[in-house]
Amino acid sequence: MGFKKNIMVFPCGSEIGLEVYRALGKAKEVVLYGASSASDHGEFVYENYISGLPFVSSTQFIIEINHVITKYMIDYIIPAHDLVVRAFAEAVDQGRLACKVLTSPYQTCVVCCSKRITNQLFSGKIIVPKLYETLGEVVEWPVFLKPDVGCGSRGTAIAFNRGEAEYYMARSDKLLIFEYLPGKEFTVDCFTDSRGCLRFCGGRERVRISNGISVRTVPVDNKQLSDLAEIINRTLKFRGMWFFQVKEDKNGQLALMEIAPRVAGAMGLYRNLGVNFALLSIYDAEGYELEVVRNDIPIVFDRALESRFKMNIQYDHVYLDYDDCLIINDKVNLQMIAFLYQCLNHGVGITLLTRHIGDLDASLQRHRIRFIFDHVVRVNDAMPKYKYMTKANAIFIDDSFAERLSAHKEKHIASFAPDAIEALMG
Repeated sequence: MGFKKNIMVFPCGSEIGLEVYRALGKAKEVVLYGASSASDHGEFVYENYISGLPFVSSTQFIIEINHVITKYMIDYIIPAHDLVVRAFAEAVDQGRLACKVLTSPYQTCVVCCSKRITNQLFSGKIIVPKLYETLGEVVEWPVFLKPDVGCGSRGTAIAFNRGEAEYYMARSDKLLIFEYLPGKEFTVDCFTDSRGCLRFCGGRERVRISNGISVRTVPVDNKQLSDLAEIINRTLKFRGMWFFQVKEDKNGQLALMEIAPRVAGAMGLYRNLGVNFALLSIYDAEGYELEVVRNDIPIVFDRALESRFKMNIQYDHVYLDYDDCLIINDKVNLQMIAFLYQCLNHGVGITLLTRHIGDLDASLQRHRIRFIFDHVVRVNDAMPKYKYMTKANAIFIDDSFAERLSAHKEKHIASFAPDAIEALMG
C-alpha cells in the first residue's frame, strides 16, 4: 500500500479533530494538516497548522477552503464538526470543492444533521423518543429539550415541568421537545465500505459524560446494538466512519437519539484495539480491499483536559541531573526520556551532571540509557553544578532548588524542575 496523501482536518482543535490527529499523526500514508477559523488547541498539536479561515457560516468559506486545498495540494478533508460535515458534503455534491471529503453522501449528512428528520425517518423502523410539537402535547415530565442541529450538550436542558420548559424555550425558539430517556447511554462506532457493507460496529457505554463529551467509555458487545447498526446502515447510505447514539427509555428499551457521519471523539477506544476509523476511511477512499480486525482485550478509555504549552525559548544544550530527576524511585522518568529524545531529534546536546552514589556506569547500563548523553560528568560534592557549565545557550534541569537557584544567579541560565518538563515538550 504505497501512497502518500495530504489530509486536512477542519476544525482541527475540537475533540473530534484531536482524535483524528491521534489516529493519523503517525501514519506513514499521511501528511496531516490542521486548519481552524479561531485559535484553538490545534495549533499546539498539529505541526502543519493553518489558521484564520472563515467560519463555516461565511459566504467565503468554501472559496477560502479551496485556496488552501490548492496551496497545500490537499487530497482529502476530514470534517470535525457536524455543521462542517454538511457544508463540505453539500459543496462536493454541487461540484464546488477542489478535493474529496471523507464523509457520507450529502443526503445522508442532511438527515443526520437534523435530529427532527432523523427521528421522523426512523420512527416505525426502530424505537425513537417521542417528539412533541408543543408543550401542550406533553403527557409525562420531565422532557429533554435540545436544538435540532448541534452536537454535545450545547443548548440542551432537562425540564421537569411546564414552567421550566417555557423558561428554556423563551431563551431559544429552536429547541425540540423530546421524551426524556433516563437510562444508560451508548455510542456505536461504525465503518461502512464503498459497497455499503457494514464492516465494523462496536458499542461502548458512555460511563461518564462531561459537557456532552464521553470522558469514560468501555466496550459493550450487545446484539441489540449491532442489529440497530444494520438497520441504520440499510436505511441511509454511509461511506467510511460514522456513529450513532442510543439511550435506554423508562422501560429499558434502546431508543435512537442521533447519528453522525464523522469521527467521534472517543473512537480512540476502538482505535487502541486495532480499528483506526480515520485510516480505514482513507484506504476505502483509495479503493483498497479492507480487513477490519479488533483485538479482544478488556479496556477502559478515560480522559481529562490535556495541557500543551508554547514557551518562547531557544537552546542548543541541556544540562541534566540524574537521581530524582531522570531516575525516580529507581525507574526511568518516561516524560524526561521523551524530552531527551526530542532534544536528540533537534540536534540539542545533552550533558549529565550527577553526584550519583555507587556505580554510575552500571546504573546507566541497567536502565539502557548510557548512550543518550554527549557528556557524563561526575560532580564533586563541594562544587555547585553551575561550575561545570560551559555552554552559553543552554538550559538546566534538576530537582534541587539550591542548584537551580545558583545556576540561575551565576550563569543566568533558565532552570527547570522535573515537573516543568511538560512545557518544554513540542
